[in-house]
Amino acid sequence: MAAERRRRGAEGAREARGRARERGAARGERGGRGALGLAAALALGLCLAAAGALLAQWGRWRAASRAVSPHPAAPALPPGATGPGAAPRRFWGSYRPHVYFGMKTRSPRSVVTGLMWLQQREGAELRHTCEQSDGLARYGWLLHDGESFGLQDIHDRGLLLRTEFVKRPGGLHGGDWSWRVTARPEGAGSRAALVSLFFYVATDGQGALQPHLEDGTRLAAVTGTSEELGDFRITFLRPTADSGEDVQYSSYHYLDAWSPGLHRLTDVVRSSLSNRFVFAPPDGPRQRFVAVDAFRGLPGAAEAPRSHVLLHQVTLRLPARVEVTFESGSVRERRGALLGPALTAELARHQAAFERRFEETFGLERKGFPAPQRRFAQAALSNMLGGMGYFHGRPLVQSPLHEQPVPYPESSLFTAVPSRSFFPRGFLWDEGFHQLLLARWDPELSREVLAHWLDLMTAEGWIPREQILGDEARAKVPPEFVVQHSETANPPTLFLALQRLLGAAPLPYLRRLFPRLRSWYEWYNGTQAGPLPHTFRWRGRDPDPERFLNPKTLASGLDDYPRASHPSADERHLDLRCWMALAAGVLAEAAERLGEPAEPYRRAQEALSDNALLEQLHWAEELSAFADFGNHSRAVGLRREAVRAAPGRPPPAPRLVREVREAPRPRFVDALGYVSLFPLLLQLLRPDSPRLGAVLAAMRDERRLWTPFGLRSLSRDSPLYMQRNTEHDPPYWRGSVWININYLALRALHGYADQPGPHRERAAQLYGELRRNLIDNLYRQYAESGYLWEHYSDSTGRGQGSHPFTGWSALVVLMMAEDY
Repeated sequence: MAAERRRRGAEGAREARGRARERGAARGERGGRGALGLAAALALGLCLAAAGALLAQWGRWRAASRAVSPHPAAPALPPGATGPGAAPRRFWGSYRPHVYFGMKTRSPRSVVTGLMWLQQREGAELRHTCEQSDGLARYGWLLHDGESFGLQDIHDRGLLLRTEFVKRPGGLHGGDWSWRVTARPEGAGSRAALVSLFFYVATDGQGALQPHLEDGTRLAAVTGTSEELGDFRITFLRPTADSGEDVQYSSYHYLDAWSPGLHRLTDVVRSSLSNRFVFAPPDGPRQRFVAVDAFRGLPGAAEAPRSHVLLHQVTLRLPARVEVTFESGSVRERRGALLGPALTAELARHQAAFERRFEETFGLERKGFPAPQRRFAQAALSNMLGGMGYFHGRPLVQSPLHEQPVPYPESSLFTAVPSRSFFPRGFLWDEGFHQLLLARWDPELSREVLAHWLDLMTAEGWIPREQILGDEARAKVPPEFVVQHSETANPPTLFLALQRLLGAAPLPYLRRLFPRLRSWYEWYNGTQAGPLPHTFRWRGRDPDPERFLNPKTLASGLDDYPRASHPSADERHLDLRCWMALAAGVLAEAAERLGEPAEPYRRAQEALSDNALLEQLHWAEELSAFADFGNHSRAVGLRREAVRAAPGRPPPAPRLVREVREAPRPRFVDALGYVSLFPLLLQLLRPDSPRLGAVLAAMRDERRLWTPFGLRSLSRDSPLYMQRNTEHDPPYWRGSVWININYLALRALHGYADQPGPHRERAAQLYGELRRNLIDNLYRQYAESGYLWEHYSDSTGRGQGSHPFTGWSALVVLMMAEDY
């Protein structure tokens, strides 16, 4: 029994140990599964975190790529629309506004042609690109139809050069053209002057040229081929007198060279000049002169050659003329060469057609303007048309999502330029004003330009404010202005031009534009929104307030116009609000024409035009004017900083730095000027608005905005009137008279004078006075100086800034025509 108990006890113990092992095993299995679950959860978490990081990185990459990616909508300008097949009449043109005379095609890598000249006297410089430092008495187009014909006079210290061109259609590549360059002496003692004319042909990375010489030194012709021109021939005729007879004696030289690019053509020619030559006419004195010789490369140039240059130099006594012809190989039946008497007749025919069309378009003779003022207006329009340029290249864009500037994809732009000498490239806010004039002359041309600009839009809906496309354009821009910042706006003035074109614009054209216009409008609403509903704020004000009396606002187009002294996110900018009201109204009208939803744009227009809300947000009672709002001090100035010299060294030059004598606080900005006028300029004020009278009074007050030469940009009683912004930064929009804003003022006054209201007669009176002041001063300054100018002195009326400035200053033509 005892043995059995022991045996059963042992068996029980074994069973107990077995059950224990089973329970332990079960616990171990459950514990193992728990550990595996935790590991899996950790792994899953890591995967999700990695996926999240990748997703965030992809989002950043996508946002960064959108900043430098073209807009996904179909192009506003159909592919090939500027080529010789679709637009043969405009394929060739004077599309090189930065040179005194030259032509190219609307091709990305066009063969280019141009003129240089050199007066063979001590100290004379080679002329090629338009430079204010050249000091020319005057130059510019007197007649130019924007398509087929142009006549320009250049006055250069005793030399008058007249350049003329005319085109003749035919073939598959834009047809033929001919030049006539006439050189005459000006002034006493210049008749015996010796002058060299340099005619050149150059490639731009593609195409081939072949010289054809006579007598070993005279380049008689160039034959060539390129992708969009096919085969062609350019012929340089021997010089003649005005009568058509051959000149008695000329000296010829030619250059066959390679350049790193078109932007170095002047350097290539200048480095090839030698003074070892002698001009030895059989019936006159011998004279040493400078001519092109062997080209041995540019000093220190590391760039690979990409531009083949063939140059024909003719040196002669004045007066004389030289003709050049381009003949397309695709013209099979040519009506004789466009030279001599045939060229004279064709030029006369085009001139008569231009003058008829000008009068039919603007009616200045019917309005009683005398012939000199009509010629002035013709020159203003012609210089804008002759300043059209075709550019191709890759802009540099800096986005907040990129550490370094990034090249934007290759782009093309057909545009007018503000100034051939100083700003020979596209500027966004200038272009809207340019197209107000060009749309009146040639609506089809204007529609094409607008489409070009909208096709520069990025996927975000942003258009760079300054277009620097290609090496030639970049060579004229200081390095600090080359990079465009993707958060920086510019006034959307293209809506001004579109407003003029909208009623007659073909629906297919408008349908191509609409997705881009909508994206552009949304970009402004998304990136330039202000701190309160229906307010807006220009981004990109200068971030270095200690250096500037008032930090600049380049995005607004008004540069140094006084804003809040201390930039902040609380600013409300009046002009941008008014631009957005204009944009909303134009978009609403475009949507209605297309059958698209227009209600959101109409609601926005109504809210932004609401006079009560406008007053609440922007009426400064103490100024009795509309104004910006922001963190502002009314007591700032520039002073010399105190400096100490390091031991043993001379003290550094003291800088002018800003001094703030009153702490800033949220308030209206005490600056009465152009910004204050924007509710009137864009006609947001109702004709019966109680504020309209105060605005008109400020305009007419000679102590404030009124001058005999137009409206000054900043009131004389404003604290920053004519104040420098830095030691090296003179006043710009702080008192001068600017023609684009004065045109808007005339347009608005003309509108208020035509509407019933208590201020109708006052608006009409101001309109008449202001129009007369502007036209008289612009004409007087042109007659005295030979130029239209960037802006004008509010105290003397004299032209200031860059010249010639036949961008928005050419709006004087519309003022004369009373075309608003």
